[in-house]
Amino acid sequence: MPKEMIKTPHAPAALGPYSQGVKVGNLIYTAGQLGLDPATGKLVEGLEAQTEQALQNLAAILEAAGSRLENVIKTTCFLADINDFKAFNGVYARYFTANPPARSTVQAGALPAAGLVEIEVVALIE
Repeated sequence: MPKEMIKTPHAPAALGPYSQGVKVGNLIYTAGQLGLDPATGKLVEGLEAQTEQALQNLAAILEAAGSRLENVIKTTCFLADINDFKAFNGVYARYFTANPPARSTVQAGALPAAGLVEIEVVALIE
């Protein structure tokens, strides 16, 4: 089955040798997204703002692949500090209201670019 690399200017450019997303069949696998503003390449301030920006970045990648956040079936979430879980969860819950995807959330310690949160998803393509 062929794979298609997904790239959009509406999400931050990759910080290394990886793709923003990879489309295989009717699935899209995204790279982990930090709270980086795609216009500036800089982290936004604070955990809630970084969570919001990471989810917006994911939405842009999914859209470029022909999907959307409502089609996410699995998320993997990394927090620099697990004590931020409640604040993170509050923002996350606004994006996944009905039929939320399966999720794993772990403390990762140090994240790239000194981020506070990183999120990756697997989603169905419509």
